[in-house]
Amino acid sequence: MQIARCIEAEVVRRGWPVGASLGSEGALQKRYGASRSVLREAVRLVEHHQVARMRRGPNGGLLVCAPDAGPATRAVVIYLEYRGTTLDDLLDARLVLEPLAAALAAEQIDEAGIERLRAVLGAEQQQPGLPAARDEFHVALARQSKNPVLQLFIEVSMRLTRRYALSSRTDSATEALEALDRLHHDHSGIAAAVTAGDSARAKALSERHVQAVTAWLQRHQRGDRSGAPPRQVRRLDLEAPRGKLAEVLAATIADDIAATGWQVDSVFGTEAALLERYRVSRAVLREAVRLLEYHTIAHMRRGPGGGLVVTRPQAQACIDTIALYLQYRKPSREDLRCVGDAIEIANVAKVVQLRNEPEVAAMLDTLDPSTDFAADEAAGEMRKAAVEEFRFHIGLAQLAGNALLELFLRIIAELFRRHWSSTGAQPPTAADVVAVEHAHLRILQAIRAGDDSLARYRIRRHLDAAASWWL
Repeated sequence: MQIARCIEAEVVRRGWPVGASLGSEGALQKRYGASRSVLREAVRLVEHHQVARMRRGPNGGLLVCAPDAGPATRAVVIYLEYRGTTLDDLLDARLVLEPLAAALAAEQIDEAGIERLRAVLGAEQQQPGLPAARDEFHVALARQSKNPVLQLFIEVSMRLTRRYALSSRTDSATEALEALDRLHHDHSGIAAAVTAGDSARAKALSERHVQAVTAWLQRHQRGDRSGAPPRQVRRLDLEAPRGKLAEVLAATIADDIAATGWQVDSVFGTEAALLERYRVSRAVLREAVRLLEYHTIAHMRRGPGGGLVVTRPQAQACIDTIALYLQYRKPSREDLRCVGDAIEIANVAKVVQLRNEPEVAAMLDTLDPSTDFAADEAAGEMRKAAVEEFRFHIGLAQLAGNALLELFLRIIAELFRRHWSSTGAQPPTAADVVAVEHAHLRILQAIRAGDDSLARYRIRRHLDAAASWWL
């Protein structure tokens, strides 16, 4: 894992030169002082992230490739399924992200973008029963925002929405067709506002549309919390390339673990039982297990009573995966700020609503600044200030209680951290640190007073100032 991270860091440092060779297997072994088996495991992880692929034969080597969003979105969905993301969480997140995407698209769209949106609307009419045809509109609209962070987050939210939509039910076929007609009508209205460059109307129509989708799904939701349709164990395509097959197998096992209720510390199956169940070779199974272990979904325990043991997925694995993909997409600092600020303001508004709940009130006290930063200007205290800033904002996200928005904010914070550490920027001054402490106190005062508008104002001002302090 350490070697994989070194390889990936080199690719980022070199500007992600697609097609360039990072060296032959032998050269990489020497560079990292690793055995062939360890290096090959590292390469498997790099290939999983679609950062580079090993090409055998003459002129071979580890070649940098262009990734897609698949591994990133998959990692996030797995973690959020474990966290038990609710339908309300999902739709609240969409209400933060999609109106923002619509407003930005109205400002950024060009002739090619208009043509793409209209093509998607045409496909909706031709294939009204296909869930992917409906979802593609939101992804296409996010693409027109020209913000890669927003686009990826909306792809994740649409993937989760599809799981709920597939498990929802209507009273009749007529009702289902009417719902699809309303969706298409809403999409057409949003597209028209975006095409006209009317960002305010595009945002308002998008908000109204998400609220309508929320109401419909809440009325038609089945009792199953996850919303995931029943899955059948299936024989995998043994003609798939070896690396691809291990990816498919890891994803299948993860889905099956989720379908059984994520029974942490239980044995999902012995190696022999898993080989029989999924009909793959031992080499493919072990490679899939490495991916499951990386994402802390499960680990293989050897010996009597051993087998594939279900574990608690940790956020950091999916944060690292999605942050790496976004580094390839090269979002600007303004791209990050735009999405991060929208999430932060939504979090503060939610905490104001929840402030009188005993658990929230008690946790608010833990966010009060705990250190007198003005008393010590040492470099160590400056580093503590950065930690305090992170703790404050993630703490508010946790109080707001939306697992999806909390994870998205952590991803943005990780990207900010990587940017900050790679630029060799100077740490904030003592005056900056005192200003941060003061801003945190004033935001908390407005929250405790239940003053929603003042709390929003103060968090916006703080985020504007923090952009210069930390970036």
